Amino acid sequence: MTSLTARDRLVDALRTHALVIGEVTLTSGAVAQYYVDAKRAILLPEGFAALAELVAERARARGATAVGGLTMGADPIACAALAGGAGAKAFFVRKETKGHGLQRRIEGPPLEPHDRCLIVEDVVTTGGSTLEAIAAVREAGLEICGVVAVLDRLAGGAERIAQAADAPYDALATIDDVYPDRPDRPL
Repeated sequence: MTSLTARDRLVDALRTHALVIGEVTLTSGAVAQYYVDAKRAILLPEGFAALAELVAERARARGATAVGGLTMGADPIACAALAGGAGAKAFFVRKETKGHGLQRRIEGPPLEPHDRCLIVEDVVTTGGSTLEAIAAVREAGLEICGVVAVLDRLAGGAERIAQAADAPYDALATIDDVYPDRPDRPL
């Protein structure tokens, strides 16, 4: 009997716990006939363990010293990188600068000019949230060494992200893996 890889375990968790069939409005405003709520899978022990292994490996491969992205989508993924032994610090990008306290847009341990940031996202459709995180990290003067998405809906976001980041983009899974029989799949 062959043991499942971390990727196989992640795809199985996404298919079992995160795939929701039915009409839903996406962040982009588009209406879809299915939704993938990745947090429903990656915040369970089996999904989180698989994610931790995969994202930590990607962080090490890219030489990342910091892992994060736009809060909420990136939060569990950045924490999974820590749990997986990435050897990088985690950070979260707020949608806007905090108006009190330290008035920061990027939360977590201070990021230094030499840090190499791996931007992470739970689900990519058009890439808008990821592009927002990339812009904030660049505005802070930091280097982006790559972008990792838990799931890519294959709706054009990957291309926009790779161009904006000027760094490698990697999806741990795609909608083809999780929902191969979806009604909008190109022939």
